Amino acid sequence: MQASPSEIKFLSGPHSRVEEFTFTLRVVKEFVKGFRSLHFIGPCVTFFGSARFRQNHPFYEQTRLAAAEVAKLGFTIMTGGGPGLMEAANRGAKEVGGRSVGCNIVLPQEQAPNRYLDKWVSIRYFFIRKTLLVKYSFAFIVMPGGFGTLDEFFESLTLTQTKMIKQFPIIVFGKAYHRRLLEHIEVMRQQKTISPEDLDLILVTDSVDEALQFIKEKSILRYGLVPVTERRPLRWLLERH
Repeated sequence: MQASPSEIKFLSGPHSRVEEFTFTLRVVKEFVKGFRSLHFIGPCVTFFGSARFRQNHPFYEQTRLAAAEVAKLGFTIMTGGGPGLMEAANRGAKEVGGRSVGCNIVLPQEQAPNRYLDKWVSIRYFFIRKTLLVKYSFAFIVMPGGFGTLDEFFESLTLTQTKMIKQFPIIVFGKAYHRRLLEHIEVMRQQKTISPEDLDLILVTDSVDEALQFIKEKSILRYGLVPVTERRPLRWLLERH
């Protein structure tokens, strides 16, 4: 994955005040675009996972099944909108009549939204995309993936740990795949760079049923959440469902 040319330039150090102000306006425009596109999607569960595991791979089928069962609880399934395990999650939701949403990233080599999306928004900047993936979510499910997946996992975990967002459940699928990562997290606990209670925020499992129970306890029951909500669009803002 590559950042957009404007993002690369912005992150390369100080620029003129005009250039930085112009970039700030583009960022605001992207945020407004995201908010308008996703305002009516309802409470979501966001799936993170690799774009590289394709159909018929065991991780693809596990993601598809897990998303289908979560969608049956009434949640909208949100992903990064791309191929691989993102597609699998969106597909699982669609196959059981659930809502399926993507927050796609615009790359120099275009990442096309997958064909199982009811609605999607394409965003130019990774940091805006990550904000949107977190903003509408009441649980996070981390499937096997690479740097991007781990980045999303640890950002969500940091936000819940620091109480910048509510302590919504974070479920990590793939005990064998994530074994070394979990060993390092245990090292951090032993070295007291994290607190023992921080690990209460995470469920590591290979069981869809166990994941569903964790979501029910830590999201729906804890916060009195009603997964299905309806907001009426405001015509004067040209809003649509």
